[in-house]
Amino acid sequence: MRAHCGFLFSVLVLGASWVRCKPAQEKKERVQHGKELSDHEHDHSKDFNFDHEAFLGKEEAKTFDQLTPEESQERLGKIVDKIDSNKDGFITGRELRDWITHSQNRYIYENVNKHWVDYDKNVDNAISWEEYKNTTYGYAAGEVEFYDVPDKETYRKMMKRDERRFKQADKNGDQIASREEFTAFLHPEEFDYMQDLVVTETIEDIDKNGDGAVDVHEYIGDMYTPEADEPEPEWVKTERQQFKDHRDLNKDGKMDRSEISHWIHPHDYDHADLEAKHLIYESDKDKDDKLTKREILDNWNMFVGSQATNYGEDLTRRHDEF
Repeated sequence: MRAHCGFLFSVLVLGASWVRCKPAQEKKERVQHGKELSDHEHDHSKDFNFDHEAFLGKEEAKTFDQLTPEESQERLGKIVDKIDSNKDGFITGRELRDWITHSQNRYIYENVNKHWVDYDKNVDNAISWEEYKNTTYGYAAGEVEFYDVPDKETYRKMMKRDERRFKQADKNGDQIASREEFTAFLHPEEFDYMQDLVVTETIEDIDKNGDGAVDVHEYIGDMYTPEADEPEPEWVKTERQQFKDHRDLNKDGKMDRSEISHWIHPHDYDHADLEAKHLIYESDKDKDDKLTKREILDNWNMFVGSQATNYGEDLTRRHDEF
């Protein structure tokens, strides 16, 4: 899949009127399927690895593998206190689903935290458009000059695209992004109110003839650029058929906005919700469709597990957050 530009830039600013910009490209799948929670099989006759990675996230599950059973249970108790958002002593399916979603998206929050300090120049726990623009494109961008940049027009367009996305992410329209709004700016595919903009950006990336739609040639061209005399791979032929059978729903030879939205935001299963229901079913002793802390701790090995025989090996990751 072709790299998606415009999410973030790497910039070197030399003086007030000197800027060199280089797009920092990140490969991104256009189709935002519901994420699989684990690469493991969901087979309890073998182990609970799927549940561990679903509940904790893959990296945190590795940490718990290194703990003794006692340490695992102690940390799990602290996690349960966090999951119980209304502090009523019960974990509902919604609370458990929200926690699983949070665990799966931890990489997003870590990415935002990593870049936050680069942009919050006045350390006021917010990022203005001016702060982002000046840090990303340099102060010369205010004059839209882009000194010493070979393709100035490209960078003007990219800055306008970033500004449009920043304004969309900025819910209250004050040109200042809170941490949540900045997360929506960097990762719009994760936020419902950004989805229409994701469709717009997808069309801009793929629609080469400027008709506001995506035909089969543009669809294939986004994924595959043939080498000279190279025979077309079978998977490309399959994608052509997919376009005909499943992408072009009204059979007019191209995808409009609605069809593109259906393509990149398919209605998959809500994996986090299914896993939450599964964990409750397996641990809910009194069958009241919610869990107490005791019910979770009594079934702790399904939620977090432990490999006591590995304790003492080099830890892959340690956190102070629990």
